[in-house]
Amino acid sequence: MLEIFELADTGDARGSSFGPPPDFFAERFPLGDLHLTTVLPGAVRGNHFHLERHELLTVLSTGPWSLHWDEGEGTAVHTRAFGPGAVLIRVPLRASHAVRNDGTTPLQVIGMTDGPFDPARPDAYPRDVV
Repeated sequence: MLEIFELADTGDARGSSFGPPPDFFAERFPLGDLHLTTVLPGAVRGNHFHLERHELLTVLSTGPWSLHWDEGEGTAVHTRAFGPGAVLIRVPLRASHAVRNDGTTPLQVIGMTDGPFDPARPDAYPRDVV
């Protein structure tokens, strides 16, 4: 099941600061790959699923955006809208997922997987959810 955690801003006068819930890493997540992605206004990133690597996504936005996902092939597509702030998403295997920037400024996505990225076997299979 896809899990969504809206992150509290614990920043101060220097700027924002977002972290996961205290017990989030109680189940170990061996970091195998990390990438930072920008999603321009009106653009979509994702529309794919993974069979081998679990993924955590952190979305940081100053405007509206939406998350779209399913729970596997042949299941209903879910959509959830968000505003400014940060959200942490745990994506299970076989769940297609996509982030759409519904705002007017770029948003950032930090993607983390529990296995290394291999360009010869990217483990990203297309299935549109938006």
